Amino acid sequence: MLVVLRPEAEHELLEAQAWYESKALGLGFEFARAADAAVASALRNPYGHLRIEEAFYRVLFRKFPYTLIYLPSPDELLVISFFHQYREPGVWLDRLSN
Repeated sequence: MLVVLRPEAEHELLEAQAWYESKALGLGFEFARAADAAVASALRNPYGHLRIEEAFYRVLFRKFPYTLIYLPSPDELLVISFFHQYREPGVWLDRLSN
């Protein structure tokens, strides 16, 4: 299955990784590993995670207040957002109309 990141999701991921790295050496790497683990979990069982908003699913990160939001299909896993859990809920929905 192919993993496709929306540009906004890639930006969120890189921005968060840089922020964590600025706080402590190696913490950005740990964040990236948590993101990889969330994506791997979604790939292993795309329809087995909590369903949110229509056909979207989420995976919670370990150790970090982030959520992977994705849309599965038979051929691809579309990553919509690496969403910080303290942001306004549903903000990620706005990007779907673009």
